[in-house]
Amino acid sequence: SGINAEYGERIEMLQKFTRYGLEHWGTDTSGVEKTRHFMLEWLSFLYRYIPVGVLEVLPQQINQRPPYYHGRDQVETLMCSDNCQDWVKITEILLGKVPDGFNFIPKHVANSYS
Repeated sequence: SGINAEYGERIEMLQKFTRYGLEHWGTDTSGVEKTRHFMLEWLSFLYRYIPVGVLEVLPQQINQRPPYYHGRDQVETLMCSDNCQDWVKITEILLGKVPDGFNFIPKHVANSYS
């Protein structure tokens, strides 16, 4: 726990987000899609979290590119991906299939690595 969240804690955090979103916006199509939208925006920041055990040097410098790594299972690997289609797959695991024609483009694109 703390700054080095275990895999199970990270999945539980997404499950709680899903539950809270559906409680707040409802379980109808509109509520599910609003929850999905906010989860995807959150994942656009969350994917940058790198487990401390993967880092080569502590503390990590703010502009240091994290090393590429595979998660302990498919979901954790999707969580560390910078491809927004992988984040959509995470929401499909938690919220069901996306509607036909669904497209997500993150609002915030951060690319400070040189």
